[in-house]
Amino acid sequence: MTRKPVTLNVWVGAFAALALLATAATVRTEDARTPRTAAEFDAMFREINNWRRWGAGDELGTMNLVTAQKVREAAALVRRGITVSLSHNPMPDEASDNPAGSFKHTMGPSRRTDTYEFTYHGYGVSHMDSLCHFLWNDRLYNDIAPSSSTSNGCGKLGIQNLKRGIVTRGILLDFARLKGMPYLEPGTPIYTEDIEAWERRAKVKVSPGDAIFVRTGRCARRSALGPWRVAARSAGFHASVLPWIKTRGVAIVGSDAATDVMPSRVQGVVQPVHTMLLAGFGTNIFDNMDLEALAEAAATESRWEFLLTAGPIPVDGGTGSPLNPIAIF
Repeated sequence: MTRKPVTLNVWVGAFAALALLATAATVRTEDARTPRTAAEFDAMFREINNWRRWGAGDELGTMNLVTAQKVREAAALVRRGITVSLSHNPMPDEASDNPAGSFKHTMGPSRRTDTYEFTYHGYGVSHMDSLCHFLWNDRLYNDIAPSSSTSNGCGKLGIQNLKRGIVTRGILLDFARLKGMPYLEPGTPIYTEDIEAWERRAKVKVSPGDAIFVRTGRCARRSALGPWRVAARSAGFHASVLPWIKTRGVAIVGSDAATDVMPSRVQGVVQPVHTMLLAGFGTNIFDNMDLEALAEAAATESRWEFLLTAGPIPVDGGTGSPLNPIAIF
């Protein structure tokens, strides 16, 4: 039997076919990630929310996971006494990611007093969301009706519930470093396998009561290329990571943008991660952190876990608070 030689064209065709199969597999994998629609998100919400997990009257949500033992364990992480701010300074200048009026500083006539004005929800001010900030199907966390809130503030779930402060273990999830890039491009989704790949690389495992911080490199990209409309396009968590967050018992989630990948890839739901965290899990969110100094310190120390401390302003009924979280190594 005579064998015909395999020509270059055959090899090229074979490689092309394999590439097409790989692309098709990737597309199928992307398409298979749920939730994809508002209906699928609603089904997930109903299945994994934390309503009544800590009782019908609970207003702390996953902060219940930050136990006294957790605080002691977190305090033991302090070895060198190095402190790092996770906040960027308030930005007074209007930009595509910083709407006019987000921050105003006015000096008094004597130049010895001043007034700060914040409109902090958005993408210009480092802040924390309280649990009354988002709702789903016209209900707040723990099945609380939004009618409890008035023009004077939230009747329940306000930021004053965190008056004791936040002290727990923080973990930096540095996805820009994981990908070997200075920053992720806007619109890049982060999946569960990315989180677990970072855990393996950083030799750290997220556990109940932790605060996790998602570094996409937004601040690095802004410094290099200038501001852009983050509300329209930003790297962040895909909604398919939500069951993982619930299973691991994450107490607080933070990021250098607003946590969600934008656009969300969930038809009919603009910010599914935000929605589930606040209204479903009862998980407070740190928005618009500057994680560049933290990333540098963590790389220098070769450890991505630290003692986290933060103290929001305890405004009765507040939907959140500007604040300056501190990481201590």
